[in-house]
Order: sequence, then structure tokens, then C-alpha cells
Amino acid sequence: MDDSLNLKLKKLKAMSGSVKRRAQLYSDLSKVDDKKTAQSLGALNKAPAPGKKLQKIGFIMFWVPEPSGVTCAIGGPMILAGKYLDRVYNGSTIHDIGTQTKNTLSSINDFKKSLV
Repeated sequence: MDDSLNLKLKKLKAMSGSVKRRAQLYSDLSKVDDKKTAQSLGALNKAPAPGKKLQKIGFIMFWVPEPSGVTCAIGGPMILAGKYLDRVYNGSTIHDIGTQTKNTLSSINDFKKSLV
């Protein structure tokens, strides 16, 4: 019984170290001052959300009063395509990943403290 707890504790310590290193890496990446690297990382800091944009355009087209109904025929599929892209497309940014990593780190630390 004691050996299995020690083994689980060693695994938790290894996971905790990995999460700490990952959180440090993400925080260091956000502090890079090189212009070209900063521009490249800017795309990760401001991830586009094509599904939301497509949904908004679809709703606007759907509600525009037009006698022939062409915009209604186009707006409906755009709304559905936007919902599909919203489910499939991962619009997470470095900030989101860092936040989730910190949450995981605090959960692991809380769990370790409850064992010890």
C-alpha cells in the first residue's frame, strides 16, 4: 500500500515539474522582444474566430428585409457553417494555454498537498 502511494507521488511530482516547465516556457514566449518573432507570436495571441464571424454575417443576411429572399437562402447555411466551424476550429491562444496550464498546476499542487 505504501509503495503504491510512493509511486503515485513520484508520478505526480514528475507531472508537476513538467507543468511548471511548460508554464515557464509560455511565460517566456510572451516576453520575447524580437520584432519578427513578436509578429509571429502575435498571430497566436490574437487567434481569429471564423465561425463566430460567419454566424454574425449569416444572421445579418438572414434578417435583412429583401423581397426576393436570396439573402435568407444564403444566410441560413452561413449560420450553420459558422456553428460547425465554431465546434471544429480551435481558437485558443497562448494566453488560454498558459491559463489552463496554471490551473492544472494548481490542481496538481492541491492534490499533492491533500496526499501529504
